[in-house]
Amino acid sequence: MRVRLSTLGCRLNEAELAGWSRAFEARGCRISGEGEAADLIVVNTCAVTAEAVRKSRKLLRRLQREHPRARTVVSGCAVSLEQEQLGELGVDLVVPNRDKDRLVPIAQQALALPLMPEAATEPGAAALFARGRQRAFVKIQDGCRYQCSFCITTRARGAERSRSIAEICREIDQLVADGVQEVVLTGVHAAGYGSDSGASLSELLTAVLADTEVARVRLGSVEPWGLPERFWALFENPRLMSHLHLPLQSGADSLLKRMARRCKTAEFARLVETARAAVPNLTITTDLIVGFPGESDAEWAQTLAFVEAIGFGDLHIFSYSPRPGTAAAEMPNQVPAEVKRARGRELHVLARQLKRTWLARQLGSVQSVLIEGSPSGPGNRENQFGYTPGYLSVRVATGGAELNNRIIPVRIEQVLDRPADALDQPADSQLLGRPAEAINPI
Repeated sequence: MRVRLSTLGCRLNEAELAGWSRAFEARGCRISGEGEAADLIVVNTCAVTAEAVRKSRKLLRRLQREHPRARTVVSGCAVSLEQEQLGELGVDLVVPNRDKDRLVPIAQQALALPLMPEAATEPGAAALFARGRQRAFVKIQDGCRYQCSFCITTRARGAERSRSIAEICREIDQLVADGVQEVVLTGVHAAGYGSDSGASLSELLTAVLADTEVARVRLGSVEPWGLPERFWALFENPRLMSHLHLPLQSGADSLLKRMARRCKTAEFARLVETARAAVPNLTITTDLIVGFPGESDAEWAQTLAFVEAIGFGDLHIFSYSPRPGTAAAEMPNQVPAEVKRARGRELHVLARQLKRTWLARQLGSVQSVLIEGSPSGPGNRENQFGYTPGYLSVRVATGGAELNNRIIPVRIEQVLDRPADALDQPADSQLLGRPAEAINPI
């Protein structure tokens, strides 16, 4: 059976998709890539914004058109919130979030799928690499105990549930055996890992670094509160990558209060100061919401000033979208769309400036880079690209050597400015480098 797996949204969705891929492979299935035929479609939906739900429906309809004879399984956050609406799109099976860890056996039984474990090859990284993944996302926990006023995720994902350290390490061991070089540990509230089991994120990281042989360990998004003791000392191990994504959402304390966030700007600034003192060349990125209900000109100015003062390596910018069922959707003084667009453009310009400044600080350094392929396609190996420990994209002049999925030392030589993809999006920047030592092409 040929299975097409698709997702949009967060890294947690990616981690779940990777788990389904391995489970289907273990039952004798082949994972179909873009443009290949499929007998079964599995879509992991997103509901973080109304636009994400729309894109989920659009993705599902497109895949159904491309594979008219395939059966369809749908899961994810949009399912938890709009199960009836999605079910009307000709879906054969809806698997709610609470059951998604058992999606494959549920689908096998409910749809009487002709799966044949005896036909399975060694469950490997084939599906990951077919989708261009030299890294794998590993789900460490699900759910969140907090109630940010804009967030629908708590309702969609439910209470916090942590996987055991042993189970996570076993998954990483399998990924290493499959050839994966880097794992990204991800969850809805990763800093709260172990809140339901007496463990902690520090204990998990300590075990992963001690008991597995994965070359690089990276953390996904981590809320800027509740980080456990000994957390910063773990970065003394060079296998723990020097990048943290700490969602801020706003640089105005009055707005953070209306968002029901648990971290004020002064606390966030102290956290960043502690992090940078403990971890040399740490890249810090963040999320920001533009146009939250009632956001005044003064609050917007505070956000711009605070973001510039922190000096983030990059920004993920979201225009506020009301989500029915959240407190923010009922708040007065919704910000007009044209104001949100103007503020978004202003923040994108600042983001480019901050990113370029951070990239320029890397010039002359030698950093390990995980090579992930060629920007010009698999047939062109003169220039390949990869990521530094700080998750900075580097174009590497490799002179034709095949270095895909290898970690090599690269000397950073230049910052490349790339043109904008759209009129309302500023240009982006990327590093340029060369191997810092002779490379064995084999």
